[in-house]
Amino acid sequence: MLSQLSEWFWNERLWFPVGLGWADIQDRDGHTYAKGSDLWVTLPIALAFLIVRQIFERTVAPWLASLMGVKEKVRVRAESNPALESHFCTASKHPAQSVVESLSKQTGYSELQVQRWFRRRRNQERPNQLKKFREASWRFTFYLLAFIAGLGALIDKPWLYKMEEVWKGFPTLTLLPSQYWYYMIELGFYMSLLFSVASDVKRKDFKEQIVHHVATILLISFSWCVNYIRAGTLIMLVHDSSDYLLESAKMFNYAGWRKTCNYIFILFAAVFFVTRLVILPFWIMHCTWVYPVTIYPPFFGYYFFNGLMFVLQCLHIFWFVLILRMAIKFLPGNRIVEDERSDREETDDSEEEDAQEKERHAKTKNGPLQNGHSPSNNNHRKME
Repeated sequence: MLSQLSEWFWNERLWFPVGLGWADIQDRDGHTYAKGSDLWVTLPIALAFLIVRQIFERTVAPWLASLMGVKEKVRVRAESNPALESHFCTASKHPAQSVVESLSKQTGYSELQVQRWFRRRRNQERPNQLKKFREASWRFTFYLLAFIAGLGALIDKPWLYKMEEVWKGFPTLTLLPSQYWYYMIELGFYMSLLFSVASDVKRKDFKEQIVHHVATILLISFSWCVNYIRAGTLIMLVHDSSDYLLESAKMFNYAGWRKTCNYIFILFAAVFFVTRLVILPFWIMHCTWVYPVTIYPPFFGYYFFNGLMFVLQCLHIFWFVLILRMAIKFLPGNRIVEDERSDREETDDSEEEDAQEKERHAKTKNGPLQNGHSPSNNNHRKME
């Protein structure tokens, strides 16, 4: 059964135009072509990335954080309370008002103290600034080096400037050593991101990030197997061109360099828009969607590849909406750009507001206020 499934999956009619197949991309006459078995190399590369990342985040990242002046806010820890801890871990981290009243009676705490305990307990589970900085600095380092390496590998290639060259001679496109390593390293890195996603800082677009990683891995793997190498390298270069700017803006954000963060974010937003919403759909996707059918009749691989491209493009639009929302923070009165995907820490200011609201609520229970005092305290004498 497995052999039949494998035979069906690798059927040439699925992945190649009519008249072409795997035999056309077999090594011969000193020419090397991409092979599916090459992708096994990405597993040890992904493992190596995970190890290098741990070393980087324990040595280089803390040094960078100290150099940039990243300061961690001291958090007040919630005092030990088994009843509240049990409810926090098993029931809800955000108890309703009726539950707060019940827990208040059970523990002997006031309602305000119960709310404060849950706020502090939630803050304990939120990642600190240093953890966010370490992750951002790691991704910044990789994306910057990957962009430089990708640009160096493609700068002298004709398909970087003329889209028709992407399909010239397909599928017998000779594999270059620079293309091989560019593919293996990029794919290994995205696999490492997928492996570490459970321990990374979780953001509001966590599910979208999973979809993005899976779609990217499938897209890179498929384009390798069927020799869409030239299109694949262009797509990876376009993605790397803006990612390192975003990560650097985050680093300056965590360090409190507000003006620098804002300027880099403006540059990132511009590069993201040009590369992801202009160049990718109107040049590269146009090339992969329109040009092939002028040479070959449509086939399954054609639809599969462009379907994955469409998924990525939808994610780009989603993220650009978030970018626009963050750009609102540049308006007068806003001092810093925050990541809309982040889970914000609850501050002591909110505690003071709760206390004031509690006091107002208590006064209201005693009856209507007159001149700012309750009726029982309204017989004061005027000061002359």
